[in-house]
Amino acid sequence: RPVWLWLAVLSGVGAVIGQGLAASSDAGALVAGLSVASFLTSTALLGGTSTAMILGHWYLVLPSMDVSLLQRIVKFHIGSTAVRIVVVVGIVWWAIALAELPGPGFQRYIFSLDGVFFWQRILFGLLGPVVLAYMTWETAKIRATQSATGILYVDFFTVIVGELLAKYILVATTVPV
Repeated sequence: RPVWLWLAVLSGVGAVIGQGLAASSDAGALVAGLSVASFLTSTALLGGTSTAMILGHWYLVLPSMDVSLLQRIVKFHIGSTAVRIVVVVGIVWWAIALAELPGPGFQRYIFSLDGVFFWQRILFGLLGPVVLAYMTWETAKIRATQSATGILYVDFFTVIVGELLAKYILVATTVPV
């Protein structure tokens, strides 16, 4: 069974890498690498959030479960959020400082009327999950699994909205935030 698990994981990672490369097929190697990093960290964030929410739900069904499982997945979620933020900050820095993008440029985009999507992406997709992951961690530490699960539901929503906005920005600007 572990062989099938690893085969599934490698297939999924390969598919995400392929999608990142396909999204940046018209660009150079650097943009392709940034797109792949963006897609992989997006996958980790979405997967960590949804897994934590589903596991938290099981604490409502089986309250006698060991809380260390929830604490472990919340740690993964915090880590994946931190890595996602680092990748997005790096990509935004690259897009503003170094990139030669078609059109007026990314800095002009984020401060234009259309930039509202970028700022919502930052608020819902990055800052929201940071605050909510911390709140979940604190509630899991005191073994308040019902509260942690409720916070994880909100966290899941913010991550979904943030990642949808990130993909919209990718289509609108070719910057894989």
